[in-house]
Amino acid sequence: MTDASNAAQRDLATDQVAVMTPGMTVFFAAAVAITVLNLFASQPLLGLIGPAFGMTAAQASMITTLTLLGYALGLVFVVPLVDLISNRRLILLTLLCCAGSLLSTSLAPTTSLLLASAVALGVTSTAVQMLVPIAAALTAPEARGRVVGNVMSGLMIGTLLSRPLASLVAEFAGWRSFYALSAVLIAVLTAAMAKTLPERRPSPGASYGSLIASLGTLICGEPVLRRRSAYQFLLMGAFSLFWTAIALRLTAPPYGLGQIGIAVFSLAAVGAVVIAPVAGRLADQNKASLMTPLFQGAVVLAFLLVAVADGAGGMLALNAAPVLSLALLGIAAFLLSLGVTGDQIIGRHAINMLQPEARGRLNGLYTSFMFTGGALGAFAAGPAWDRGGWPLVYLLALGAASIAALLTIGASFAVLKR
Repeated sequence: MTDASNAAQRDLATDQVAVMTPGMTVFFAAAVAITVLNLFASQPLLGLIGPAFGMTAAQASMITTLTLLGYALGLVFVVPLVDLISNRRLILLTLLCCAGSLLSTSLAPTTSLLLASAVALGVTSTAVQMLVPIAAALTAPEARGRVVGNVMSGLMIGTLLSRPLASLVAEFAGWRSFYALSAVLIAVLTAAMAKTLPERRPSPGASYGSLIASLGTLICGEPVLRRRSAYQFLLMGAFSLFWTAIALRLTAPPYGLGQIGIAVFSLAAVGAVVIAPVAGRLADQNKASLMTPLFQGAVVLAFLLVAVADGAGGMLALNAAPVLSLALLGIAAFLLSLGVTGDQIIGRHAINMLQPEARGRLNGLYTSFMFTGGALGAFAAGPAWDRGGWPLVYLLALGAASIAALLTIGASFAVLKR
């Protein structure tokens, strides 16, 4: 038996000795990508969904907000179950409910049912986070950052592809068709999972109530968790502000893009997914303190470029150079996605090294803070657009990213003083 197998066996109780093979890693990443497609797909579709239900821009943004809030709630109250019951059964049941939520969304006849389906979709999409503790537990510590980074690259692939895919499907078949197609994909994924997912049985003894009660203890007792969660709360808030409002900006003058144009623009950010495995390897090499400020600096730079592209400070005549402005927005979208992804992977590696027996709860807490920030960003995007237009949106995002960078600088100074 290999050292990796021994490490995996010590980490969790399973019906079989298993380690994360390259094939299993790719499968987990694909599963994460397919499931997370649904969390952000509504953003480029708000211009279609809103009018269909008589919603304003601010009201329509609640679709994305409620989906992300549902995801955050699921991370806190559902994902901790991976530390209590058979993960295989839990994941399959959650995926089946996810497929049902997607079908409900595609058929929703009223606003209230649409919003309720959005919440349910968010809660059930947490199945992706149930895979992370399994991947971490089945991997030797010295390779954990690389494997978790590879698996979680699926999260950013799904996040970044969700917008262009949703736009393209909506252009040719309508927005409801996207959710119907997603329901089919999740059903197929569930069938594949039923055949290939390894069994993970946590050590007995804990109760659900004690697991939920322990969440507060974990937050209070783990400064790394608090710090990394704060970074992602702010960065995902900025990320969501940008991507919730950018479709509204791109359809307005001087760009005037349609759904296909928005889809093509969204592809500018997809290349940033290459940073996920790179960030995982850097984390394995103990370079988190060096890379964290660089990743966060990329996010701040992204919003400075957005301001330039919008003609702030008179550096660019927007109406006279719309193509150059659009190119700058594309570069900003790439840098934003690269920075947020890199910081997230570095943070996830850090929390997975804390308490092996609490990995499900640690991942749930970390990601719940991240998506709560994303939900608040989506919620703020609509009112910000209505009251101050695009400039207010990117200034709020720049402020959130800057605070994250300042917190990192403060933490670095605190370490130097010790």
